[in-house]
Amino acid sequence: MTGLLSDVKIVELAGQGPAPFAGAFLADFGADVVLIDRASRPGTTLERPRKYDFYMRNKRSVALDLKTEDGIATAKALIAKADVLIEGYRPGVVERLGLGPDICLGLNPRLVFARMTGWGQDGPMAMEAGHDINYLALTGALQAIGAANAPPPPPLNLVADLGGGAMFLVAGILLALHGARATGRGQVVDCAMIDGVAQLMSAFQAFRQQGTWSAQRQDNIVDGGSPDFGTYETRDGLYVAVGAIEPQFYASLVNCLGLDLNQIPDRRDRANWPALRAIFAAAFAQKTRAEWVGIMRGRDACFAPVLSIDEAWENPQMKARGTFQQMDGLKYPAPAPRLSETPGALRNPAPEPGADTEAVLADWGILTPETP
Repeated sequence: MTGLLSDVKIVELAGQGPAPFAGAFLADFGADVVLIDRASRPGTTLERPRKYDFYMRNKRSVALDLKTEDGIATAKALIAKADVLIEGYRPGVVERLGLGPDICLGLNPRLVFARMTGWGQDGPMAMEAGHDINYLALTGALQAIGAANAPPPPPLNLVADLGGGAMFLVAGILLALHGARATGRGQVVDCAMIDGVAQLMSAFQAFRQQGTWSAQRQDNIVDGGSPDFGTYETRDGLYVAVGAIEPQFYASLVNCLGLDLNQIPDRRDRANWPALRAIFAAAFAQKTRAEWVGIMRGRDACFAPVLSIDEAWENPQMKARGTFQQMDGLKYPAPAPRLSETPGALRNPAPEPGADTEAVLADWGILTPETP
């Protein structure tokens, strides 16, 4: 292993969503992330071929049956040598397996026991099923997104799963790992998506209490209410995005649209926003997206074309930055952020379940009964 975290051993209990995303992030920077996969059973199949599970990149897989004594014994042996354990199950699941925090910290007092849930480990909803959209709904974030005359749209699963979940889990792990290495004592990281999204909503909570953020969708400065921050359709049925909040950028945008700042309604009066949106929409509809790209280039109008996933791969800015890289015949996002001295790297595609069992046990110096 190479990378800034090459001296970090992580055991990840196989799951979905934010927990494996966090594990992949840490693996990109050199951590030895060992995935405890479910042992193969006749008649079972993966939901999709493992090679397309990008959250499993740069990891190694050990196949264990955690419902057997040998499987639990091997898992405990790995955990005893690990710096971090990542689990993303409902509260109580790992306890029932015999791998709860008390047991694991008893085996390994310096362990960082990192837990990822949606609702948290406690509270009246802790045991309920949920997904990103549900956690987003509870925080007030979902209600604030979307058009005023339509239901709130699901913003993919980026905000709660990955923004409020995985990235806060990464931060918690690194904080606790720093503490463990300073004191020799590990701790439990209780990461809940509702907590993370609440943090992400800090500015809007402040605006609401200040009285500058209304409770209506598409009625505020960065929710599509203000005409200078939103998307518009072009003549060819494609879309562009603008975010010209500051006065100088707004003046540039208006100029690029062929409008006179002194002849259009004053955007400082919210009552003028609907009329301004209509004016901007009519202007953008006169030209194609490509034409607008040419007009806006270098004009500091806070403008970008709205690209598809396929188009993003080929965009000149993305290509210049090397934002996407090839591995195993597939396009992967390059590791981020970029560190000048110890950058992350794409080393290996997702392993098949159990592909690295013997190698991992040998590398970690674990003698076990015959493994599945």
